[in-house]
Amino acid sequence: MINDDERIALFLDYENLAIGARDGLGVSPFDFGPVADALAERGRVVSRRAYADWSYFDDDRRLLARASVELIEIPQRLGASRKNAADIKMAVDAIELAYERGFVTTFAIGTGDSDFTPLVHKLRELDKRVIGIGVQSSTSALLPPACDEFLFYDRLPGVEQGLRDRRRAAAPEPPAEPSADTDTDVGPLVARTLAGLQRHTDGPVLASRLKRAILRKDPTFDEADHGFRSFSELLRHLAAQRVVELAEGSAQGDPQVAFPSAASPVDDAFAMLADVVAELGSPQLSGLKNQLRRREPGFSEKRFGFGSFLSFVRAARAQGLLDMDWDDAVGDYRLHAAS
Repeated sequence: MINDDERIALFLDYENLAIGARDGLGVSPFDFGPVADALAERGRVVSRRAYADWSYFDDDRRLLARASVELIEIPQRLGASRKNAADIKMAVDAIELAYERGFVTTFAIGTGDSDFTPLVHKLRELDKRVIGIGVQSSTSALLPPACDEFLFYDRLPGVEQGLRDRRRAAAPEPPAEPSADTDTDVGPLVARTLAGLQRHTDGPVLASRLKRAILRKDPTFDEADHGFRSFSELLRHLAAQRVVELAEGSAQGDPQVAFPSAASPVDDAFAMLADVVAELGSPQLSGLKNQLRRREPGFSEKRFGFGSFLSFVRAARAQGLLDMDWDDAVGDYRLHAAS
């Protein structure tokens, strides 16, 4: 999904990650390998820095040194907060690097601490892509939505294998692997996002663009959580279910994604709206959604990417399917069949 030219600077709030992995996952010392592998798939890491009072992390220090991570010492001082000192130093260094090294396009911030949310916002203001990395149990709910992409350490491939090995040693029956066939969330998410892209852009929607849009909606999205090895495999699964249709794209491995029929699901919903309006004559907007649900009990405009029913109706009017005007007498919109 990311261009090969992506240049990544990695900053690790090491105490947050190491303690989170130890308390939440039982992993000690912290295994940096899965983080390095995940970032290598996304681009070229040109800078690696980790911040901590390293007198507390002797074993970790040796492992990180072998991985070519620069260790930034934040010694504990009497009467001072070691945590605040590390946070400030890391934030200052990241901003300094953003200004001095313009070729760095992406910043990977390893922490679950919401105190770094302002740093993420500032980096994005500077037109930098931000990838967050944190242990799920110790990551603030405020941090992932601020990032362009957020990787939970628990879900990285190498960590998953290590946890499975420990579970096998502790119990005779390992937990079942997630099944793509039983997933009920990913299909609607992809369909809603695709419908939104088709409404607001011209030309075909490529798989890479679709995934970027999904990540903007949910930075924690990972197709592996739904039982798929890649986003392409997920799309092939949805194509087999007739949720989407794939066609050859401009680049190998990046297909065009569309709905399987000439009319997308949102077009079918617009047609149903126009039929109901014509049947009722000149209905008010208020109560019209309930009329649609009599035709289709599961109807919701949010399935098609609309934030409100009014937005859905306005989109249908923009396509010339109906007319709409304000009625002062009732204080509501009235809808009419297209003239």
